[in-house]
Amino acid sequence: MKKNMGSIDRTVRTLLAVIIAILYISGQISGIAAVILGIFAIAFLLSSFLSFCPLYLPFKISTRKTE
Repeated sequence: MKKNMGSIDRTVRTLLAVIIAILYISGQISGIAAVILGIFAIAFLLSSFLSFCPLYLPFKISTRKTE
């Protein structure tokens, strides 16, 4: 698994996951919307920690700086 996410991409995904968590905890989202957004938040956090986004592979996208 080759890393394909840069630091800005990882930061944005982490912030989105935190915002979704705050919305859920504060009761702003519930029901099906909460479940769907929760799944997205988990996917964002997982991909951020791994620095790998499987959706980038078919399009050969990389936001990581080349060394």
